[in-house]
Amino acid sequence: MIALPTISILTVIFLIGTIVALIDGIIRARGRGNTILAIVEIVVAALLLLSLFVAIPIGTIVLSVVLLIVLVLQLVLRGSVRGGAGVSLTIVALIAIAIWLVLALGWIHIAGVN
Repeated sequence: MIALPTISILTVIFLIGTIVALIDGIIRARGRGNTILAIVEIVVAALLLLSLFVAIPIGTIVLSVVLLIVLVLQLVLRGSVRGGAGVSLTIVALIAIAIWLVLALGWIHIAGVN
């Protein structure tokens, strides 16, 4: 039986970051750009979503750091993405994953969040 995680603000931030990163990766993989980074972004974001339900040996923290690096590379090595949606999705995912990582590691304590 699969145990569902408890819903908290930290979980919502995590879900926002990974789902937006997954959507961003799919949009970038369909465009004419750096598709290798887009495929890596899709795989890492999917593994992060899967890590909510199943224990993954690599670890959630390692996967989120890898996703941060891939998102920064996507910003630097911008391909041709339709409109400004590609850049804004990448920035939203980058900020959400960075906030989640800082809160999950306990570097900042906010009452009611962690």
